[in-house]
Amino acid sequence: MRIALAAIGLIAAVASASAQSGRAQRGEVFLRTNCGQCHAIGRVDESPLPIAPPFRTLHERYPVEDLAEALAEGIITGHPTMPEFQLDPAQINDVMAYLKTLEQ
Repeated sequence: MRIALAAIGLIAAVASASAQSGRAQRGEVFLRTNCGQCHAIGRVDESPLPIAPPFRTLHERYPVEDLAEALAEGIITGHPTMPEFQLDPAQINDVMAYLKTLEQ
């Protein structure tokens, strides 16, 4: 019985990690498609637009979790070159999952 419960727990943990991995992958694709023209998306690349902060440094400026609300309401910045984005809840979860991978 203990072995069966342990196996079920392991399967659930693997499924959860796989789902998280899928969310992070979708988030990375979204960011590369919509933000990569200006921002560095990965762990080591440079931002094509020098004034655009690399996403890997966002957690150094403020808690990344705070971005979820801004993504839902529509990010508006003080400079005209950044387009306004308003994401649906699934996209927000995906982007947040990817941004969390950059904090490690």
